[in-house]
Amino acid sequence: MRLHHKGTNIAACAALLAFSGAYASAHPLEGLSETEISKAVQLLRDSGNAGDDTLFPYITLKEPEKSVVLAWNEGDPEPRAATVHFKTPDGAFVAEVDLAGDSVVSVEPAPGETMILLAEFLTAMELATGAPEFVAGLEKRGLTADQVFCLPLTAGRFGLPEEEGRRLMKVPCYLLPEGSNFYAKPIEGLYAVVDLNAREVVEVFDTGAVPVPEDAWGYTDDEVEKRTGKLRPEMNAAKLSQPEGANFTVENGFVNWDIWRFRVRVDKRPGVVVSNIEVNDDGDWRSVIYQAHLSEVFVPYMDPDEGWFWRTYMDSGEYGFGIFLTPLRAGVDCPAHGTYLPAVVHQDDGSPLSIPDAICIFERNIGDPAWRHYEIFAQSEDQAVPAEGRPATQLVVRSASEVGNYDYLVDYVFHQDGRIDVMVGSTGLDAVKGAAAKSMNDEGAEDETRFGTLIAPNLIAPNHDHYFNFKLDFDVDGRENTFMRTGLVAGSPHDEALRRSFWVTETIPAKTEMEGRYKINPNTPAMYHVMNMNVEGPLGHKPGYMIVPNNSVAYGPLDFANDPPMKRNAYIEYTIWNTPYNRNERYAGGEFAFQSDGSDALSAWAEQDRPIENADVVTWYTMGFHHVPHTEDWPVMSTMWKGFMLRPFNFFDHNPALTIRTPR
Repeated sequence: MRLHHKGTNIAACAALLAFSGAYASAHPLEGLSETEISKAVQLLRDSGNAGDDTLFPYITLKEPEKSVVLAWNEGDPEPRAATVHFKTPDGAFVAEVDLAGDSVVSVEPAPGETMILLAEFLTAMELATGAPEFVAGLEKRGLTADQVFCLPLTAGRFGLPEEEGRRLMKVPCYLLPEGSNFYAKPIEGLYAVVDLNAREVVEVFDTGAVPVPEDAWGYTDDEVEKRTGKLRPEMNAAKLSQPEGANFTVENGFVNWDIWRFRVRVDKRPGVVVSNIEVNDDGDWRSVIYQAHLSEVFVPYMDPDEGWFWRTYMDSGEYGFGIFLTPLRAGVDCPAHGTYLPAVVHQDDGSPLSIPDAICIFERNIGDPAWRHYEIFAQSEDQAVPAEGRPATQLVVRSASEVGNYDYLVDYVFHQDGRIDVMVGSTGLDAVKGAAAKSMNDEGAEDETRFGTLIAPNLIAPNHDHYFNFKLDFDVDGRENTFMRTGLVAGSPHDEALRRSFWVTETIPAKTEMEGRYKINPNTPAMYHVMNMNVEGPLGHKPGYMIVPNNSVAYGPLDFANDPPMKRNAYIEYTIWNTPYNRNERYAGGEFAFQSDGSDALSAWAEQDRPIENADVVTWYTMGFHHVPHTEDWPVMSTMWKGFMLRPFNFFDHNPALTIRTPR
């Protein structure tokens, strides 16, 4: 089955992306199909390990070892398996289910707290608004439970005795919206602590009433026009279009475009997973990346206030980017001519869930040249020779996850010169706290805004960070790779040289995991790249791919030894980490991020200091930014793009974009 344009029915799309796992010839890295998800649940029920009241936080493909995947050929049978996290009245468990063999291979107690369940959001809301102390706090503010909307949030872990044995969420609330904005009217100073395991409110904090903002701050056309009096005049549309049809094909999750081919699937936790990325080098398909996906998202707020210090979210591991994928809107999120695909995930009861239009794949030409040169010496009085050049076309694989108030777009952008960009666009709404100040001229405003910015009357947006860790399992021309740092260091001029300062390159390989950690510092310029030292190009170079940080590096004055949220996410201390391939080491924040302590996480694995030189090395890259809010963020933020580039480095023997045709 092939799909090119929006409009193909959802059933066909579901078969396309989430894939025909029931067939013997299914590729080993295809995502679980609806049938396979249902089968995994049923096998657990038939075996007596699960019942009708069992809940399923996470069902995911159990990937075979890489050697099995790389040896697989079309038509080979593939033992399909699933890893299932499930919860019963007896506790939380992890199972391996053999889908091909119709059996439950193993069931073990879960070593940590599972991802949040959607039902637990509702449970936490109901418990909070039903607690007498919470109701009393609302009454002090002239409110009832029927007037509020509550947002249960993960509480993190701080090593406190009261956390032990509990599954905690903290529940702040907002006044029910009058329009589109659910976050415009926080009820500050009041929140409940809920133990989901015991299904009880542990504590209610009431630090005193704060004025509730008056403005609804809606952002629809009607609301904006009502507030401002007018919208901008209509503009002539500047559209991307492709009237002659797409240049790519998608078949059973396999994408083929220009010099690229790769596989795409969706996982409930990381969202989009891109695998088996290969590039066509003059007819020879060469491997670049075995697999790339979002590994963890860490969003710590910088406000030590009682109602805010614990807001240190692990958005992927605690909540899930896949389950919160949102339908993409043609003409807004992606061009109308794009190919729109669903995502198959699952609901709390284990039943499959298809999210329509969760991925878009599209080509774009934004008017930039792939390359060009104007030759002044070719010009004459009789003839003007135009610049020689070729237009640049890109292929974009995009998804968007709404995790609470934020919307995150994740792009994998493939270029015709062998480059791949990994981009994250952050938009949505700031998290806000209520304040007494209406203006910075008010008494007490400076003190209230010590940890954030007054972005509207009675609204402060606290400072915070966004860190996105990506797992990049490079296989540059094979599995045995070496990670290199090529520093630019001062050269030594000879005594008679007139030039007294210049730089030279100094390349040092990372031999072990602890050597493979890097902080990007503009004061010590360097290139970072993965190379295959066992292969030579036509000129004797070793092929490689560089990681170019672009605008994506962020560090802060954080305490990774003593501050519990930072210990849980200590991977952000370095931009780059490298570990040997281990299919069980998939997420930088560990398999069980909810209330984790950091003992099963990237920083802990790296302490083993395993050898990584000329090995199957996996690179972990953390991109991020510090968010100091400002008034232009409100009521909805402009999209801020951050990303990094993967660029060939002596991989090709010439510029691969050279063969782009001159347009007709």
